Amino acid sequence: MRLDSWLWAARFFKSRSLATAACRAGKVRVNDKVAKASTEVKPADVLTWRQDFRERRITVVELLPRRVSAPLAAEAYKDDSPPPPPRLGRIGVRDQGAGRPTKKERRELDQWHGWKRN
Repeated sequence: MRLDSWLWAARFFKSRSLATAACRAGKVRVNDKVAKASTEVKPADVLTWRQDFRERRITVVELLPRRVSAPLAAEAYKDDSPPPPPRLGRIGVRDQGAGRPTKKERRELDQWHGWKRN
């Protein structure tokens, strides 16, 4: 089965063209080798790529002939990915309609951006 087709069928990408683009960009590896979209995928192959600021490491368990529901797709692979990085706080984000930043908030924003005030 083609790599791009399997990635799409297992619901890692919303469309097959997005999976193909990731393969063409050299972002997807099969058994630690950069893979083209047409690379044949077999059970026990290890796929790695970066997605949403995290490293994905997937072991193929079974091949999917077509796109299936999410619970069935989850049975087709084993996810060996490291846990996602912790989410950062909301620095520099204000609630809509909260008005101008206070002096303290302005200093925190400037420090966060790395700006120096005179």
